[in-house]
Amino acid sequence: MFTADGWRDYALLDASRGERLERWGKYILVRPDPQVIWDTERVLPEWSAPDARYDRGASGGGQWTRRSLPESWRVGYRELRFTVRPTSFKHTGLFPEQAANWDFIADKIQNAGREISALNLFAYTGAASLAAASAGASVCHVDAARGMVAWARDNATLSGLADKPVRWLVDDCVKFLEREIRRGRRYDAIMMDPPSYGRGPSGETWKLEDDLWNLVSLAARVLSGKPLFVIINSYTTGLSPATLTYIAQSLITKRFGGAARSGELGLRVESSGLYLPCGAACRWES
Repeated sequence: MFTADGWRDYALLDASRGERLERWGKYILVRPDPQVIWDTERVLPEWSAPDARYDRGASGGGQWTRRSLPESWRVGYRELRFTVRPTSFKHTGLFPEQAANWDFIADKIQNAGREISALNLFAYTGAASLAAASAGASVCHVDAARGMVAWARDNATLSGLADKPVRWLVDDCVKFLEREIRRGRRYDAIMMDPPSYGRGPSGETWKLEDDLWNLVSLAARVLSGKPLFVIINSYTTGLSPATLTYIAQSLITKRFGGAARSGELGLRVESSGLYLPCGAACRWES
């Protein structure tokens, strides 16, 4: 399991009965989590008086019930800074388990001994982009949602990275890769965090199980002659980490050598010392 130990502004305090009890900075949130199927006793007093709770609706969707919570606030991970903003889809603009990948990204780039060009696909609010930029890479940040790209740029400014060489692009990631192949552009490192399901601006449907192979195949074609690493994330329930390894080994290792390793991403539950699984990641390294 890939885990991060550098958090000061985030903690998973407890998890029980389908919900997480989390601390984000000085605020306590309760959010649903389908992995939390156990019914352990809720002994922490924070369960009864969180600053906000997200409740699922009976027919889908849901809403926040706020007691004392601002629209947004800031948290930090190591030298990076982020705006947290609870959204209507229960998310906060940050996936704390991904900090394990941020550490990996920074370490690989800092120790590469050469200039690194990195590509971040489905880049969301930019944490992986900022980890790469802070380590010295030039970065191409791509996401189809204009609001997410704007949020990422704000995070770069908060982190003191506004002047770093980052291209901020609003684009469909698959179409972008197809154009990069035609342009002959290449990258030494690629990070991707594709959604389980989605729709494009013209009504195109995306389903990870059907489209991941093609996505990774296209990404492999924009790798440089000396690629450093590729990270593939998945939050699709039931998709084994071993599946990600098989895809990476078939499409990347076969061409460039190196090796792929996959595992669950996890967050330590403070009340029990156990780890909550939070999706999977595959790391290919040269």
